[in-house]
Amino acid sequence: MQALLPLFTANILPIFLTAGAGFLLGRFVDVEPRTVSRVCFYIFSPCLVFTLITSSQIGGDDFLLIMSYAVAATLLVGLLAALVGIAMRMERRLLIAVVITAMFANSGNFGLSVNNFAFGEDALAYASIFFATSSILVYTVGVFVASMGEASLKEALIGLLRVPAIYGLALAFIFNAFDLSLPLPLDRSVNLLAHAAIPSMLVLLGLQLQRVVWNGQVRAMILANGMRLAMAPIIAIGLSILFGLQGPARQAGILEASMPTAVFATILATEYDVEPAFVTTVVTTTTLLSPLTLTPLLAFLGT
Repeated sequence: MQALLPLFTANILPIFLTAGAGFLLGRFVDVEPRTVSRVCFYIFSPCLVFTLITSSQIGGDDFLLIMSYAVAATLLVGLLAALVGIAMRMERRLLIAVVITAMFANSGNFGLSVNNFAFGEDALAYASIFFATSSILVYTVGVFVASMGEASLKEALIGLLRVPAIYGLALAFIFNAFDLSLPLPLDRSVNLLAHAAIPSMLVLLGLQLQRVVWNGQVRAMILANGMRLAMAPIIAIGLSILFGLQGPARQAGILEASMPTAVFATILATEYDVEPAFVTTVVTTTTLLSPLTLTPLLAFLGT
């Protein structure tokens, strides 16, 4: 226990304190989270991904490895949650809500921050690839699951084209492949915006949590929390062995896959009317309970 406390205070507590500032801001000042979200989504996130990848030594093979790992970790957790939910004979909309909350980890504002604090910029670069891949999955698999197949392939692809982080990832890959560099004024601008990404994301997390509406569904709540906080890390560790992840790639991959439920799950649930109050509650409970699983996981990854 004494060994875990420094890990918590150094790597996780700063995240909760920063998000707490956003929570208090939302409580006492009329701030619209959607506005902050759009700034993070369209400006800060792609700049962060681009900066991290172009400044790292990650090669094309590692790109594909981490992306494949992220896809496998996400889909396996969702599949397992679906099977358990079906066995529990959950009502269809509630089952979809459980699958969404189990599948999609908060690999952005929470995951990138923990990786940065715990393992530094090497791990953060791999984490950014996981984050970009998660964004792709949200706008394809997430849309499909939330709509239960009602969304067409065209709609999913159009949604995918609206994810700026993907363009940041693609540009970074091109710049690395051809050894290109930005002009100095543009490079410094992109770096400034990239450094604003993580703190802005954490403030946004607090703003969004401030608007939580609590709901019942205890059995489903236990299943969703258990899948996201307990089963996801186990699956992530197993897959890291299967994929042969080592060093910062292993640390970043496992940690990203083990994050609490992504706030974006609430947007999906609201858009397709699949128990949005339940989904928002799961986002909150997994976030608040996550130190109980992430702190020992940090100790494991640091050994």
